[in-house]
Amino acid sequence: MTDAVLTLDRAGLVLDGNAGPVEILKDVTLAIRRGESVGLVGPSGSGKSSLLMLMGGLERATSGSVSALGQDLTALNEDALARFRRGNMGIVFQSFHLIPTMTALENVAMPMELAGVPDAFARAETELRAVGLAERMGHYPAQMSGGEQQRVALARAVAPRPAILLADEPTGNLDAKNGKAIMDLLFELRDRHGATLVLVTHAPDLALRCDRVVRLAAGRLAGEEAAA
Repeated sequence: MTDAVLTLDRAGLVLDGNAGPVEILKDVTLAIRRGESVGLVGPSGSGKSSLLMLMGGLERATSGSVSALGQDLTALNEDALARFRRGNMGIVFQSFHLIPTMTALENVAMPMELAGVPDAFARAETELRAVGLAERMGHYPAQMSGGEQQRVALARAVAPRPAILLADEPTGNLDAKNGKAIMDLLFELRDRHGATLVLVTHAPDLALRCDRVVRLAAGRLAGEEAAA
């Protein structure tokens, strides 16, 4: 697939467990096109989050290869992986991972400042306004609701304008109303920035908002289908 931005070729992941090595992912071959949205679904323990971590270079494949934007992630050391992620990927987790001693504005701007982006605070302000937090920029995480904290995490992920947006159960810690609002925002931001989106979810209705649904079972691809 010539326009693929994420490519896995027989990728596997084995991690050390208390009783010895545990095979988490097995022979995963998958290509995701530029601008495509893909939902990763499957039962708990099927390897969805681990697959997303491979795509983001947060876990290193123990067999096969993983490439993003033409870069072989398995060939990069940790520092190079961190630089690559910082310049090309936005990642949203179920837990918000905000720095408690920083305001919403500082949480969004700080990663861009570290990357040397000259207009980091202006971009951070723009994205916080885009997620409806114009009045909350000076608030700390403890002063915000869970839904507001996830909005900050979304703004932080998209502010660098990444080519690839990875989301791991981004509504998992939210109630239904806030969860729907966050998913609406995620797709809106994806559309506005033109990023490729890969979404891990247990919710079938959320997965069906994607262009394609990829199913996992016991660490293997178990099928896929067009969704939206």
